[in-house]
Amino acid sequence: MRYEDEHFIDSTKTVWNYSLFNEPIIHSFQKGTLHNAYDYFGSHELKILNKKGNYFSVWAPNAKMVSVVGDFNHWNKISHPLFVRLDHSGIWEGFIPNIPKGSLYKFLIISNQGKEIYKADPYAKFSELRPATASVTWDVKYSWKDKKWMNKRKIKNSLNAPWNVYEMHLGSWMRPNKNDENSFNSYRQMADLLIPYIKEMNFTHVEFMPIMEFPYDASWGYQCTGYFSPTSRFGLPEDLMYLIDTLHQNDIGVILDWVPSHFPSDAHGLYFFDGAHTYEYADTRKGYHPDWKSYIFNYKRGEVQSFLLSSAHFWMKHYHVDGLRVDAVNSIIRLDYSRKKGQWVPNEYGTNENLEAVDFLKKLNKMIYSAFPDTQTIAEEASDWPAITTPISQGGFGFGMKWMMGWMHDTFKYFKTPHPKRKHLQDTFSFSMMYFYDEKFMLPLSHDEVVHGKSPMIYKMPGLEWEKFANLRLLYTYMYTHPGAKLMFMGNEFGQTSEWNEKTELDWHLLQHVSHHKLQSCVKTLGHLYQSENALHIHQFESNGFEWIELNKKNEGIIAFKRKGKKNKDDLLIVLNMSNHHYSEWELFLHGKKTWKEIFNSNDIAFWGSGLGLNNELDIQILDKKNMLCKMKFDIPPLSAIIFK
Repeated sequence: MRYEDEHFIDSTKTVWNYSLFNEPIIHSFQKGTLHNAYDYFGSHELKILNKKGNYFSVWAPNAKMVSVVGDFNHWNKISHPLFVRLDHSGIWEGFIPNIPKGSLYKFLIISNQGKEIYKADPYAKFSELRPATASVTWDVKYSWKDKKWMNKRKIKNSLNAPWNVYEMHLGSWMRPNKNDENSFNSYRQMADLLIPYIKEMNFTHVEFMPIMEFPYDASWGYQCTGYFSPTSRFGLPEDLMYLIDTLHQNDIGVILDWVPSHFPSDAHGLYFFDGAHTYEYADTRKGYHPDWKSYIFNYKRGEVQSFLLSSAHFWMKHYHVDGLRVDAVNSIIRLDYSRKKGQWVPNEYGTNENLEAVDFLKKLNKMIYSAFPDTQTIAEEASDWPAITTPISQGGFGFGMKWMMGWMHDTFKYFKTPHPKRKHLQDTFSFSMMYFYDEKFMLPLSHDEVVHGKSPMIYKMPGLEWEKFANLRLLYTYMYTHPGAKLMFMGNEFGQTSEWNEKTELDWHLLQHVSHHKLQSCVKTLGHLYQSENALHIHQFESNGFEWIELNKKNEGIIAFKRKGKKNKDDLLIVLNMSNHHYSEWELFLHGKKTWKEIFNSNDIAFWGSGLGLNNELDIQILDKKNMLCKMKFDIPPLSAIIFK
């Protein structure tokens, strides 16, 4: 930190001419390479000339005047004007003595057109509880106790480790008053409630839908206004740190949803920040999102890139998060996203690629993996745009993983189909392995699939009640044994019977019914197998970890494949019966080991199956000893999955 020579500071003034900036910092900010802009912009508690107070700075290059207004000065428009730097950086700054911690404030900006604009601080570390919109002076102080996790998370977060992610919305997972949509558990209360459940269910990571401050509950956090501020709905910033810290102490990783793709038009937010298009593209063909009625960041501006890079860096550094799931990547990189011909402008090469946005995403991944090499970035990208998880050095974007949306759509299409017709869709079912090795995929059964009329998971399944549950156990077993990381949205694990609604808590009362309770037990067991059997994760992104065994029994609905571990003895054989027929003494021909045992059967009564067709003993015959060709006979119940080891 530094400040101008003391003769610039007049202690009789309400605002002192003080600066944290120097020329290299400003140059880096303008170039789009400043990763810690939060150390300079916003509000910072300081002591200058033995006076405690707050330094404020804001980037408002189109402003005629900027002042700080708040409860400390009774929202006086003119009592605390900031100084504009003379280097044409557009930065306004100053030190105000005697401001208590927790004071409410905004920037009053007078635009070049003379319009008064009240804006929350883009770099605020804490925000007023909605529907109020002020920023709060807050310098976070927290003593972390997760050193053990931080020292070993390189192993826990590696790509050959199990990633069994529980995606959740903090506000609606469980409420103190389930009938009150404004009733929330605090971050600290969630630590007590959530951690035992995550451990019991054998999830390795939690993914929080956006917890960065947002004004509108129904946006679920995807219309963000506070890129450095955890939402005050659930408590203080230190309380969120406590939740993450406690998760880490219990060997649970934390992923945050992060939205660098767009922002809302709320008056206190980034839109038209200083009376001009400062953070967004001015051309609405590039700067306005028609689907979400929001505004798209101007990735060409270095200052905007520095803002977003610093946001990502902030959560990784100061909140110890283990990964960022980057929202709506396809909308970032495509100029024609959700636009018809004539509604978008091609780039200089005549194509639909947003070149500066691509540059930003590469910068983002390069920065994160350089500064935090034991973490991951995960792209929510729904198209076949190539090289999303290819290293930047090889011409890719450099993400660690990508959501496998094609797998999800094909899987639902197959499982929604009544059993007799599935034989016509088997190629759709198996298609995922044709392109799986193009990227490093995470298999998502996310919140997007159980809202807006898409129905909850259990009602996507055809048939009678027992068939619906059997199909869902079959689908989940398929997901946990398919190569790739896993993600399951809250409520899916016990067969939520209503679509997810952010206004109410999950249907926990369903667990009094044996069908839902035992489905939950099935998911718990699958999570344990995914972690304990190295064949299910050690080579989950490599071609030597998977082999089709049987794909030629379309009419019968039998599909089989192997997952391969460190050693042959670790290999697993997975057999899926996609029909509602019971097959006795089914024959399967295998090369390799002659000794197998059943370690999982989704028709077990422990999972609300019938208990029929379990294989305590297997009939295995060696047909060709030299080539180790064996014939294995076993029972396979209807709509069931069996795992042999």
